[in-house]
Amino acid sequence: MNRWMAATLAGLVLSPAIATEPELQVTRAGTRTERAASPQHFSGQATVDMLHVAVAPARASVGSVRFAPGVRTAWHTHPLGQTLIVTAGVGRVQRWDGPVVEMRVGDVVHIPPQVKHWHGAAPGSAMTHLAISEALDGQSVTWMEPVAEAPASSAPAAAAAAARQASRAQGLGGAQGPEPAEMAGASDDFDASADVDDAATAAD
Repeated sequence: MNRWMAATLAGLVLSPAIATEPELQVTRAGTRTERAASPQHFSGQATVDMLHVAVAPARASVGSVRFAPGVRTAWHTHPLGQTLIVTAGVGRVQRWDGPVVEMRVGDVVHIPPQVKHWHGAAPGSAMTHLAISEALDGQSVTWMEPVAEAPASSAPAAAAAAARQASRAQGLGGAQGPEPAEMAGASDDFDASADVDDAATAAD
């Protein structure tokens, strides 16, 4: 009996699962501090709530980024890509040389590694998204120049497609459709477009 008890106690002491298993980490709502996003990288008011900051060997950090109407990021890239999940409002996202794409609540957008892009809120709506990014050699984002104002033809792809459809319907009815620039809408439509520090900037 004594020999059995000694073996059992030794197993409990030496068991890796018992000796090294970490505790769960729970951060309660309202206990985190939202931080203002850097004015160098955002066109206006935005806040970042870092929900999770990776500790090596983990690499993925998650931030909730809230944009005021019309505010957007500067152009930037992520070494291992980024995933955006819209949780409130209406937003916009665009890759370099690509169309402006509208994103709404529940939409998930994945930006591949090293793809130059921006994202932010639509002109008439605030927008909040989760931003999930991984760090490579301690770096999760590379910031670039601000987004220039775009011509009318750069209006969101969804709006442009709807305008083209309306134009075709008018054509079938014998009416002349609008010119392409008119179909795309006014350039003000683009005026909408994670975060702070290197940990927070991962959320952009």
